[in-house]
Amino acid sequence: MSERSIKMILVTLGTQDKSFARLLSALETFKAEGSITDEIQVQAGFTNFESKTMTIFQYLSQPELDALRQQADLIITHAGVGSILDALKYHKVVIGVARLKQFEEHANDHQLEILETFSREGYILKADDLNDLPQLIQQAHSFKPKPYPFDNSTIIQTVLDYIQNN
Repeated sequence: MSERSIKMILVTLGTQDKSFARLLSALETFKAEGSITDEIQVQAGFTNFESKTMTIFQYLSQPELDALRQQADLIITHAGVGSILDALKYHKVVIGVARLKQFEEHANDHQLEILETFSREGYILKADDLNDLPQLIQQAHSFKPKPYPFDNSTIIQTVLDYIQNN
């Protein structure tokens, strides 16, 4: 399998009104120690985080964020369905990281289920543990995601399945 070059990583934290500093802190540590060497740009939303190694934007307009998605070689995102689908729309390799209730990053742990489904189907890589990020970034060089079928029937069925099962 051919390897792709990763020069810029885009991290998207969405617009959830809770902090996801845990993810940014891990990336900052890996950047500082040299286990991640790529440029990292972050759409942080409500997460306040000072970085010496990453470029952080609180909020971006949709066109600005889409432009960064297009430029990115890899996207690391919280496990919100919209954020994952936005990255897949641009045929990007995605690493998903769940916001967790135990860290007060979300009201519940539904993002774990979202990650499990998208990764099991072959669309994304999932980070079960933030310590795995450097290895997942290495894996992203050769990961070939399954193309996501963007049609209304898939989205409608996914929503119906979620409603019926929860």
